[in-house]
Amino acid sequence: MSSDYNHHQERRPNLSTQAIRAFKTRLGAAKRRTRFIYGREAAAFASELRAALFDLKEGLDDPRKGVELVADFFRSDEKLFNMCDDSNGDLGDVFKFDARDLFTDYATACDDKKWLADLVLQLQHGSDYGVRDCLIDAAAQYLPEPVMRDLVEQLWVLARTEKEEYHQRGWFHFIESLARQLHDPGLYEQARRASWPKLGTAAYIDIAEAYFESGDAETALTWLKKISLGEHFEADKRDKLLLAVYQTLGEKQPATETAWRIFQSCRMEETFEQLLGVIGPEYRQAVLDDEAKYILDSHGLSYTDAGFLLWCGKLEEAERYLLNRTEEINGGQYYAILPLAEAMEREERFLTATMLYRALLESILARAISKYYTHGVRYLRKLDALAPLVENWRDFTPHKTYFLQLLEKHQRKSGFWERSETRQGKRRSARQDKGKDGE
Repeated sequence: MSSDYNHHQERRPNLSTQAIRAFKTRLGAAKRRTRFIYGREAAAFASELRAALFDLKEGLDDPRKGVELVADFFRSDEKLFNMCDDSNGDLGDVFKFDARDLFTDYATACDDKKWLADLVLQLQHGSDYGVRDCLIDAAAQYLPEPVMRDLVEQLWVLARTEKEEYHQRGWFHFIESLARQLHDPGLYEQARRASWPKLGTAAYIDIAEAYFESGDAETALTWLKKISLGEHFEADKRDKLLLAVYQTLGEKQPATETAWRIFQSCRMEETFEQLLGVIGPEYRQAVLDDEAKYILDSHGLSYTDAGFLLWCGKLEEAERYLLNRTEEINGGQYYAILPLAEAMEREERFLTATMLYRALLESILARAISKYYTHGVRYLRKLDALAPLVENWRDFTPHKTYFLQLLEKHQRKSGFWERSETRQGKRRSARQDKGKDGE
């Protein structure tokens, strides 16, 4: 036992040395790159840097040394971002998550908290990429309250002596972050007012949130009441907080009104269940029936409302709602339409699914961007497959006629037709079959 322990002790310095060397080698190699890293290569580049941090984490257990080395990693942000297109945020995530977590682990185990606070503050000077902010935002995980408050005082001094307004607001922002972590809403309000003397809707909500998080629901409500209910800016965030405040204060009627407002502004499972949590589950069916009727009688098209009808099992209503509004369907909003089309197809509502897939296809052809043609071909083949399943086309154009019209309108888009099969073969097939689908 003693022999194993001694052997372990002998190996530990070597492991630490190896870990530091591996970390510095990987980071140094990354910084010495001369070729610009484009977006498609950014994920691999980020993985290399993540591996450098992993080397350190696995082999170095000296907290102070670990903090220093991760701080060096943060100091490399300008060099690394200047050599990389980080449009997808891969590189930024390495700093804001992996490096932050490793720094926090070492900092938590580090005894010299005053030194830590000074280092973190030092890192904020010349920080132009925003990724070092995360160290301030995580301060409560590794700094005790007295040290955090001392850091706040230093930030006040920096803010008041800063000549450039942009940088001054940066120091105030750090005070706001520390105030939220300290659950000190008065300090948060003070910093917010110093940064933006003329407060607006967003500030009212944030200050209210700070008071509510600290347990002062009454003051939070006072701030929220400064905002008109007719104000649309950040209305969702306001109402969500307002509901929580009313429930905390036990104010049933305004809580009910707020829950209804939240639900009717965005009908979905989450807001529906939240409403029932306020008014009672016994009203479930009555609300569903009333809302379905309201949606059907309303003007305009809401993909959210269509999705809600599907979610609550009102398939007939969902189909009627969409088929009555086919001319309003904007295929460019594929993120909303595709799930509806797929759901209608699963529920064997083939005519409705067809109308939705047509909108998606027509949007792609109208934009004439070749990189999207693959999706358009997929929708066209989906329409081919659905056509025999449609038993009644009602007043809508049957598939074969629709295809000929599509072909005529977009015949110049050779790139699309080449992907979807030979244009002549398609036209010939369609003409031969014309008249066989109930026209």
